[in-house]
Amino acid sequence: MELVDLVHLAEPGLLVLDITAPDEATLHAAAEHLGRHWATSGTPTARRTPGEPGVTGRLYADLRRLGTAPPLGSG
Repeated sequence: MELVDLVHLAEPGLLVLDITAPDEATLHAAAEHLGRHWATSGTPTARRTPGEPGVTGRLYADLRRLGTAPPLGSG
């Protein structure tokens, strides 16, 4: 993974998440789930490291902003 750019951590509530999953489907499902709760950078690109299990992806999140989940009590 590349180094974390300080602009992505410039304020409280901003996160850089490096996710490791057994496969791309699980990585994408995790990113989608997180995106329902907080504003995120979306589905990360899956990367494989030779000799290491699974795939990794980087996701940026802003805990100050809501994601795509419907408001409580609707539906």
